[in-house]
Amino acid sequence: MDNKNEKCVLVLDAELPLGLLANTAAILGVTLGSKLPEIVGSDVYDGEGQKHLGIVTIPVPVLAGNKLLLAELRRRLNEEEFAGVIAVDFSDLAQGCKTYDEFINKMRAADGNALNYFGLMLCGGKKQIARLTGNLPLLR
Repeated sequence: MDNKNEKCVLVLDAELPLGLLANTAAILGVTLGSKLPEIVGSDVYDGEGQKHLGIVTIPVPVLAGNKLLLAELRRRLNEEEFAGVIAVDFSDLAQGCKTYDEFINKMRAADGNALNYFGLMLCGGKKQIARLTGNLPLLR
């Protein structure tokens, strides 16, 4: 990933309770890290020689959205101009499953246009990400 020309953002439904926001951010971050391991830096050592695992090497702004905005962003990702954007989503359907097999089966039967998204993590060209999220405020 070219840190100078690419950007990652996390867009969360600001209306969610704090615990669900934190859970959504964690799930999206873990998934993106598995898809883009090159954005995770090397392990580091503190002055005492204790090892600290590498963290993400690029800024990841956390932006505020709502369920309608998240659905619109997810829909726009199907447009040709956003074909190269890597997107991870987390929905109420996923959050409500107790096992991954249950998630797989429910997603197969789900209407993708009816999913209620809690958050999206997007990585792509800076211009693409700016077109999608440039007007969104930081989550506070």
